[in-house]
Amino acid sequence: MYTGSELLVSTEWLASRIGQPDFALVDAGEPLAYQRAHIPGAVGVPHPYLKGRENPLLVMPPAEFEALARSWGISDDSPVIVYDDNASLHAARVWWVFRRYGHRDVRVVDGGFNAWLHEGRPVTSAPPRPQPGTFTARDSQASISLEELNAALVAGDAPALWDTRSEEEWTGANSRGNKRAGHVPGAHHLEWRRLMQGPPARRFRPLDEIRAELLAAGIDPEADTVTYCQAGIRGAFGQFVLALLGNDRARTYDGSMGEWANRDDTPLARPGRGV
Repeated sequence: MYTGSELLVSTEWLASRIGQPDFALVDAGEPLAYQRAHIPGAVGVPHPYLKGRENPLLVMPPAEFEALARSWGISDDSPVIVYDDNASLHAARVWWVFRRYGHRDVRVVDGGFNAWLHEGRPVTSAPPRPQPGTFTARDSQASISLEELNAALVAGDAPALWDTRSEEEWTGANSRGNKRAGHVPGAHHLEWRRLMQGPPARRFRPLDEIRAELLAAGIDPEADTVTYCQAGIRGAFGQFVLALLGNDRARTYDGSMGEWANRDDTPLARPGRGV
C-alpha cells in the first residue's frame, strides 16, 4: 500500500497480484485508449465521467451504475482497484462514483498507466469477460445538490468550499462557455494539478506536501468541505485528496459550474468585483 493512505496502491503492489481473482480492476481512461492497450484483466469504462444519459450534468442514476458495475463482475463485497492515464483525475472520478453509490472498498493506483508503461510492465488489448456481479447501488453522503448548496449559502451556514479549477476559470477570465463566469462565493482556490508530481509517472505528491498546499490556500483538510469544478471531475479528485488525508466528510457538487453558472438564481463572485 501507499505510504500514509490505504486508498492508494503502488504499481508494484498491482503487478504482484495480476491474474488473481480477489479484486476487480477498472481502467478509467478513454474507451479508445483502453481498446489499444490496458493492464491485463482490467475492464473499461464507457466514459471516464460516468454521467447520466438523460441529464449529462450529473452522475448516472443508481440503476444505470448498478448495471454497469455488475457487468464488470463487481459485487457488494468486491475490492475494486482503479487506474487511468491522466494523473489519476479520471480514476478519482470513478472512485467517487463508487463512493457515491455506497461502495467504499475502492483504491487508486498511484501513477496509473503512465507509471505502469514507464516501468515496462505488461499490457494487452484483450478485454476480460468477467462473470456478472451482484453490486447494489446505495445512496450515500458523498455529494451535494445545487439546491442544498444554494440554500446553505442563503442561510449563511455553507460548508467550506474548494474550487479545484484553473486560475483562469477561478477568476472568470475563462468562462468555459457558461452563461456567467466566476466562482461560488466564499470558496478557496487550489488547482488540482498542483497536488501531483510531474511526468513520467504523475504520482501524488507526498501527503505532508499536499496538506501544506491546502493549508496555504486557506483550505482546512479536516473541515466539512464541498469540492467543485466545471463538471464534477476535478471536484471528485479534490474529494479523493481529502479522503487521502483522512477527511471522510467531504462532498462533491457534481453539477459544478456547468450547472451553477448557467442559472440566473445562483450567486457568483469574481476577485475584486464581489458577488
